[in-house]
Amino acid sequence: MRKQGVNRFSVSLVPALLRDLDRMVCQKGYNNRSLAIADMIRDQLIEHRQKFDDHEIAGTITLVYDHHKPHLQDLLTSIQHDHHHTILSTVHVHLDHDNCLEVLLVKGKANAIRGIADQLIGAKGVKHGKLTITTTGKDFVG
Repeated sequence: MRKQGVNRFSVSLVPALLRDLDRMVCQKGYNNRSLAIADMIRDQLIEHRQKFDDHEIAGTITLVYDHHKPHLQDLLTSIQHDHHHTILSTVHVHLDHDNCLEVLLVKGKANAIRGIADQLIGAKGVKHGKLTITTTGKDFVG
């Protein structure tokens, strides 16, 4: 694999913002500002790209729900089976007598992932749900 070069550019910041950046760089253990800024840019690009329906993304769908709610588990399972090609894996844990936590690992087109997440999170009895997206890694060089 060929090593990729870097391009330099300058950024102008007000002193207070630069101090906050330097504090964050130190707290997160970055070796320099460039690494921190590259991570921030990468994060924003991932967020931006997931808005495009044909872009492939990966991520998690996290659900907290009451497993005593009638027909809820059947509905959640049915939705997941309908999308078995997009859902890579699931983890299900019992938080207490009434509540379950389920995390689904997903990969696919952005619109499909958002649609599945909306169906699951919107199911009656789901107390909280969240879609967290990331890159598949194909678009970024480390």
